[in-house]
Amino acid sequence: MNGPVPHLAAQTIRNAMTIDVEDYFQVSAFASRIARDSWPSRECRVEANVDRILAILADGNAQATFFTLGWIAERYPTLVRRIVAAGHELASHGYGHQRATDQTRAEFMEDIVRSKVILEDIGGQRVLGYRAPSFSIGPVNLWALTSLHDAGYRYSSSIYPIAHDHYGMPDAPRFPFYPHGTDGLLEIPITTVRLFERNLPAGGGGYFRLLPYSLSRMLMRRVNHDDGQPTIFYFHPWELDPGQPRPDGIGLKSRFRHYVNLGRMEDRIRALTRDFAWDRMDRIFLGRP
Repeated sequence: MNGPVPHLAAQTIRNAMTIDVEDYFQVSAFASRIARDSWPSRECRVEANVDRILAILADGNAQATFFTLGWIAERYPTLVRRIVAAGHELASHGYGHQRATDQTRAEFMEDIVRSKVILEDIGGQRVLGYRAPSFSIGPVNLWALTSLHDAGYRYSSSIYPIAHDHYGMPDAPRFPFYPHGTDGLLEIPITTVRLFERNLPAGGGGYFRLLPYSLSRMLMRRVNHDDGQPTIFYFHPWELDPGQPRPDGIGLKSRFRHYVNLGRMEDRIRALTRDFAWDRMDRIFLGRP
């Protein structure tokens, strides 16, 4: 894997706020209990939750990148247009939240092209970024990065350089890098902090809900000040929704990971918008205006 992007001066750092736009019943941890063909009949809450996020970002004068499922965009095209109208970046999360590791090369290419076309048609802007569902690009399928480049994407944010039971590539670079040379795709990993000879998560998700906010803030500031790099932070619309339906038959570990501290999430996101500067991925890493 070839060189990282240059080190940035701490005083210039803007962090990347990213939202993976999917509904509560689409998460990978529930896949064995919630049939894909039941999705259309389930109560959808993503539209109201994304509207809450848009309001939070507007209040905090923050811009963000919304990695959006094609499945969601087809059903809520006006939501996609509201995201774009608010000045945020529209990016792809694939079509139907199928993990890249569960797809052949041909299936993956069809998925990333399909979602890109849907989002561009609805949003009216070029889609440059992609994030694999459940960070499902890693050592066994690095070919997916070549496929993304061939499909017209400029960057990916699909590798999480940690050890995890569902995903992760702990030996990957911690900061943005070009896997195949500087004329190829830029991979932008989720933020980690290096402690005790291992990478610790510091970029959002369930860890952000579980850990005290002060600790998460400290870790992100360390990345800004000590490493001189932007933080890539992510969360999901359903994480702001403690009233979401709770499907039966979910295992204890998955249940804890999914539901822990949902009621505290909105206040924590608002705190982030006060404590850090936030912008879109394409502006930070591709230099777009």
